[in-house]
Amino acid sequence: MTPFAYLKKTESKRRKDLFTLLSFPTVSAKSEHKKDIAACAEWLKKHLAETGFKSKIYATKGNPIVFAEYFVGKNLPTVLYYGHYDVQPPEPLNLWKTPPFKPQVRAGYIHARGACDDKGQFFAQLKGLEAVIKTTGSLPVNVKFLIEGEEESHSTNLPPFIRKNKKLLKADIVVISDTAQFDKQHPAVTFGLRGIASVEVFVYGPAMDLHSGGFGGAVGNPVNILCGMVGQLHDKSGKIAIPGFYKDCKPISPWVKKQFKKLPYNEAKYKKAIGIPALHGEKNYTTYEKVTGRPTCDVNGITGGYQGEGAKTIIPSMASCKITMRLVPDMKPDDICDKIEKYLKQIAPKSVRVKVNKHGGAKAVEVPVDGPWLEAAGRAIKIGFGKEPVFIKEGGSIPIVIEFKETLGIDSLLVGFGQNDDNIHSPNERFRVVDFERGCKTAAALPFELAKVRK
Repeated sequence: MTPFAYLKKTESKRRKDLFTLLSFPTVSAKSEHKKDIAACAEWLKKHLAETGFKSKIYATKGNPIVFAEYFVGKNLPTVLYYGHYDVQPPEPLNLWKTPPFKPQVRAGYIHARGACDDKGQFFAQLKGLEAVIKTTGSLPVNVKFLIEGEEESHSTNLPPFIRKNKKLLKADIVVISDTAQFDKQHPAVTFGLRGIASVEVFVYGPAMDLHSGGFGGAVGNPVNILCGMVGQLHDKSGKIAIPGFYKDCKPISPWVKKQFKKLPYNEAKYKKAIGIPALHGEKNYTTYEKVTGRPTCDVNGITGGYQGEGAKTIIPSMASCKITMRLVPDMKPDDICDKIEKYLKQIAPKSVRVKVNKHGGAKAVEVPVDGPWLEAAGRAIKIGFGKEPVFIKEGGSIPIVIEFKETLGIDSLLVGFGQNDDNIHSPNERFRVVDFERGCKTAAALPFELAKVRK
């Protein structure tokens, strides 16, 4: 039996296993799910062992890390597969058509939180490898799995684990399936990701909430002032107004622009898919360049004052907002956090006090686009999807990629199976059944192609 025949034969079982994995409410942002996270890690450890791997759970100061290994021979390439079993909070729950942790197939999609980000994607890799092991009795490469439980909460404990366990994690290449295809007709290899920097801004006014009739007009309103400060983060042309923000910003190269021009990008479909009347942003850049190759500054949420039912006429004592900035190569998260802190304090009026909590972030990543590893990934995708992949960049961030490069000295192959409209981080997250199946086929073909890259 061939690996592909095995995948066909076990289709129902694979779906059942995936649904079990998706049923664990592994929300890393909420401490109430600690037991669910631990149970999911144990389940993964057991499942990897049943597949043929030597598996182990490593405790951290936060959520556990699942590690597994399948060793074949020291003269073969070693491939490190990375994934994360934690997920984003599912709220708002009222917008889900079916419960987020009760997976269901509907209209050709698997619906559940984590279906695409990232449980479904790394599980496709595991199931592809299982097909090879069960039909050939081995693998053509050495394989290691590193599956964490904190990716959606800044991967706080994974970098220290990697630095402490360099020998354990030694490999020739990393494979990550946590990105998307270009669209439903074009599978892709991602060669670049934006970085990220994050801050939380607090604006403090009076010592307590004040009656707006008795004090309005004489006391600075923190909500009004914060909104005014946010309004000064960009100029009228759409550029970020923070002094020095673009100092280390690497321009989009002619080669990258050439690759982008090959993509069948349709702005009308883009607008329709996300329900907006018009596009926005920096002038002199295409939409695809804006969302993959240029830095951003976005308020993710803003809080202040009374927001309950009915009226409450007050001047709030404080307001706050969360801001993330997507970065491009050569920009440094700590430097950008320092710059926005200095700017916000500079533009704030003296009637309030401003505090900025800087959470740091991760640098942008560019994967070498020439060489045998990327070519091997391209061949595997062609086998699994029946089409040549395109080469793309993504606007999101996978911070651990830079850690793999700087600590372990290895590059990552970003082979994603999802779609940009799979509602990751949103209600009704989904993963096309056909993409899961093609992902499994690609994963079954990939080790054979990587084995051709001899050490």
